[in-house]
Order: sequence, then structure tokens, then C-alpha cells
Amino acid sequence: MVAHDEIGGLLPIKRTIQVIAVQNQASKEFEEPSNKRVRPLARVTSLANLISPVRNGAVRRFGQTIQSFAMRAESKSPSSAHKTCSRMAAPTPPKRRNSVLWSEMFDVNMKESLSTKEIKRQEAIFEMTRGEQDLIEDLKLARKAYHDPMLKLSIMSEEELTQIFGDLDSYIPLHEEFLTKLGEATRSDGTVGQIGHILVNWLPRLNAYKGYCSNQLAAKALLDQKKLDRRVQDFLQRCLESPFSRKLDLWSFLDIPRSRLVKYPLLLKEILRHTSKDHPDVKSLEEALCLIQGVLADINLKKGESECQYYIDKLEYLDDKQRDLRIESSKSLLCHGELKNKNGHKLYLFLFQDILVLTRPVTRNERLCYQVYRQPIPVQDLVLEDLQDGDVRMGGSFRGAFSNSDKAKNIFRVRFQEACLGQSHTLQANDIFHKQQWLNCIRTAVAPYQHASPTELKELPDLSEECEENQPPVPKSKIQRRSSTISSIVEMDIEANADCSIVDSPDDNTKVGKTQKSVSRKTREKTQSMKRKETLV
Repeated sequence: MVAHDEIGGLLPIKRTIQVIAVQNQASKEFEEPSNKRVRPLARVTSLANLISPVRNGAVRRFGQTIQSFAMRAESKSPSSAHKTCSRMAAPTPPKRRNSVLWSEMFDVNMKESLSTKEIKRQEAIFEMTRGEQDLIEDLKLARKAYHDPMLKLSIMSEEELTQIFGDLDSYIPLHEEFLTKLGEATRSDGTVGQIGHILVNWLPRLNAYKGYCSNQLAAKALLDQKKLDRRVQDFLQRCLESPFSRKLDLWSFLDIPRSRLVKYPLLLKEILRHTSKDHPDVKSLEEALCLIQGVLADINLKKGESECQYYIDKLEYLDDKQRDLRIESSKSLLCHGELKNKNGHKLYLFLFQDILVLTRPVTRNERLCYQVYRQPIPVQDLVLEDLQDGDVRMGGSFRGAFSNSDKAKNIFRVRFQEACLGQSHTLQANDIFHKQQWLNCIRTAVAPYQHASPTELKELPDLSEECEENQPPVPKSKIQRRSSTISSIVEMDIEANADCSIVDSPDDNTKVGKTQKSVSRKTREKTQSMKRKETLV
């Protein structure tokens, strides 16, 4: 006999024994001891029912573990199999492109007739061809999967989409034409003879990307701003999870044309490297390489001007004295990025071709702007000092003033040559790489205006950390003028005393000696007083 509860489940052992005892008293039949009435282990559906409630935490956890095993076993029953499969459906795998080599697509006997160098040349040409195919597919996909649906669903306006996507449609026929010419140059056995003349005629047409690449900075900023919209965010996330995206976001597709332009010189160099010197295609390939480098230089120049103007428009001046015509007329932005000053505050620096501007990033109506900090430093008046790690204690906290743990690394200093024009700034980069990049860019910008020798720059006076932000340093030229004045006074005094010693008799040697000592003492006092004045200045 097995006891069941109201829902048909098995009862614990103690309760089972009590029920059996009551039934035995009612029937008044002779029965075996109750411990023999326990149901056999073979009929128990769960080992957890054999464990009585106890206070021991370890045993309780063991019982819960067994119950979890039993629940997992029950969940694998045929009735719940369909629900589990529907709920735990595997995500759709991303669509991947097959990377096939040229040598894998042709007969082995044909490959044996070609040299290793020629096979590598054909591989490089085939890689260029496959790259054009992939580029055309991505440009069409960006239009079909992103631009058109967002326009139809009114997720973005047509004007916003035009600013973000640019003229992507106009570049598809351009690359299709190049792909067609490469196909015409391919022989029946899959090899390509000469492609130099095709490249020479087609590469100059890539200048059409000037406008697209120049607009990328503004397009990226607008896209990031629109991502704050919940509808845009949801749409882009659904596209990212779809197999067609290959786990690439929208900007990755929009940036593919720029990355493709950068690859053309590398592909041409690879083809030229595996082309024998007596091949008739060598001269055309060399000409094509020069053409693409010139095209990229023009695109970079145009993009640099657009980037420069983009940041100039975002500058915010606190005082009209901060405005400088060299900022407005800048056409090139040599370097820009985030650095920290001596107090640990984040600054954003712009090194234009003729002036260095320090700013603080601020947000105005959900738009990022750059508030000009202190006075911009013209490149011709800029002095750069490379500081060693630990020379300056950064942070600006009260606690850091009494500890050595805040000594900074990757620091340098920029300031005016003339102390009356502005103040100096001690700046810290994130790592040694960024510091070296800033030093190289500043030195390149300063080089045409630098008249002082490297030794003179090393002899510039060190600034104390207390007066650096509040008081500009004494310029080198003034120190030299003062030192020269002091030296001339000393020489005049010595010459006058020397004349007196010649006129006087030998008996007055003691007086002359006293006079010279007094002159030298006065000279030292004058020198020390001048030095004190310099430190006060």
C-alpha cells in the first residue's frame, strides 16, 4: 500500500508510516511492522522524496540539487520537448563570405605550368576582383537594408539620410564598370594578362569620392546623435542581429568605400611585386600606382580641410581676445585629442597649422562644443618642453600634495616664448605612444618658425609648479640681456680698479687688495639682487 496526497503525489516517509498505522487500526488486521510497508526504491520517481526535512544546510542543499535533477529529467519528457525547442530556438547564424583563393578554382595541371611568382600575381589580381564584387554587394545592401526601410518607415527624414549616406548609389556603376573590364581581361583558363592600362584609365575617376569622404565626420556625428532616438536604435539593433549584416553595424557599411580606397595602393604594390621586370605590364602598373597615390593625397587634403572647418565651427569663445584670424583661416588640422592638465582636468587640444588651441568639451542643446580655454598659442610663439616622468606631481588634490604617488608620467609642457603673452600648460597623455605623437606633431609645426638652437631650448629655465598656472615664466631673451648688463658692469669696475692699481705705488698693494675685495663683494651683491628681481618677475 502506498499513500498519496490530494494531487496524487507521493508523501514523505514519516507521513506514509502514520497513514498506514491509522489504516491498520481501522481494519484491525494483523499486519507486518510498518517499516516493511515502505515502497520499494524501484517505484520511486524521485530520490528527493526519500530525504526527510532536516536542519542541516548541506543535506538540504543536496536535496535541492536532487530535486533540480528530477525537474530536468521531467522537462525532457515528450510533452515538454516541443515547448523547450520553440522557446530555446537557436539564433540565425550570420551570413559569411567564402574566402576562396584563385589557385583553388582551377585545375592542378594548369597550375603546374605556371611559376610560383605568376601564381602569386594571379592571386593578387583575383583578390582585387573579389574585393570589387564585395564592395558592390555592400553598397547595394546599405541602400536596400538600411536607407530605403528607414525612409519608408519615417525613422529618419530624407534630408538626414542624404547627409548620412551621401551619394552611395552613384559609386555602384563606377565599380561595376571596373569589374566588367577586369572580367574582359580574364582569359578562358582564368589567368589575367595585362591590367595596367585598365587601372591607368579608371583610377582617376576615384576623385568622385572627395565629397563623400569629406562629409564622413559630419555624417558620423549625425548618426551618433540619431542613435539616441529609440526607434533608430531599435531598427539598427534588429539589423545587427539579422544574418545579412554579418555582425557589422551601419557605420561599418558606410565606411567600406574609404577603407577600399586605402587598399588600392597595397593591392597594386602586391601585383607589381610579383610581376617580372620584363613583363609588359610593369610600366603601366607603376604609373597606376603613382595615380592612386595622387588621388588619395587629394582626397586626404579635401577631407582635412573639411575636418578642420568642422571643428572650427564648434569652437566657443569666452572672450573676443581669444579669437585669432589664424584659427579662422586654418586649412589643416595636424593633431587633436584629449589630454589632462596639471590639475587633472580634461582638455581637448587642436593643433592647427599655425596655432594651438586648448578647449574644454561642453554640451549645448545636445550638441558637443569646445569652449576655448585660456589664450590660443601661435605656433611661431610656441615653446615645447619634454618633461621626464615624475618631474611634476599631477592631480591638484590636497592629499596628493603630501604624497609621492601622484607623480605623473607621459607629460610635456607648452607655453609662450614671451611671458607677458600668456601662461604655460603642463599636459599629460594617456600613454607614451600618444605623448610621442603629440611631440612629433608639435615639433613638425614649430620647425619652420624655430630660430633657436636645440641647446638654447634645453637651457630654458625650469618653472615651479606653484607659479606655472598663475604666473608666466621669464623669457630667455630678458635673462640674457640682464646677465649681459651685469657682466658689463663688473668688467667696467674691474678695469677701473686695475687702472688705479697701476697708478698707485707698490706700497699701496694692501689698499688695492682691499679695494678689489670691496668691488667684488659689491658685484656679488648686485648679481644676487638682480637674481632676486628675476625670480620675483
